[in-house]
Amino acid sequence: MGHIKEPKGVDFIIQSRPLTKTEELAISEHIKNYKLKNNNLPDKPKQTGRKGKAQLA
Repeated sequence: MGHIKEPKGVDFIIQSRPLTKTEELAISEHIKNYKLKNNNLPDKPKQTGRKGKAQLA
């Protein structure tokens, strides 16, 4: 993915609107459910050494 340069005289600043209480609660509930669902997944095995590279003695 490349770097996007701003044209002269143009700022790419995005201002989000404030969330309502209902939206805040909905987002919080979604995050809580996501964490509960995904915390039960097994951990990935840890890598040891380098893949595809010759090990030096």
